Amino acid sequence: MDTYFGKTAMLKNTRNDQEVECEVDNVRKTDKGVNESLDAFVASNKIHMRWNGNTYVGNALGMEFTTPGPKQLTNKGRY
Repeated sequence: MDTYFGKTAMLKNTRNDQEVECEVDNVRKTDKGVNESLDAFVASNKIHMRWNGNTYVGNALGMEFTTPGPKQLTNKGRY
């Protein structure tokens, strides 16, 4: 079974609660399979986000952003 992540996620601005869809790249996990970090891209701005145990949190342009992250998908094989 292969596990991979979707290419998009919903990004929320904690200041005004607005949500936008962002592109996600570089989803990293530790050796134990625990989420570690990801990069979110919105309107050509890169936001590095860290896993805090519950959600991903990142700061950019003087604002804080959160996301639950991309969907985790599983390929069960050929059949």
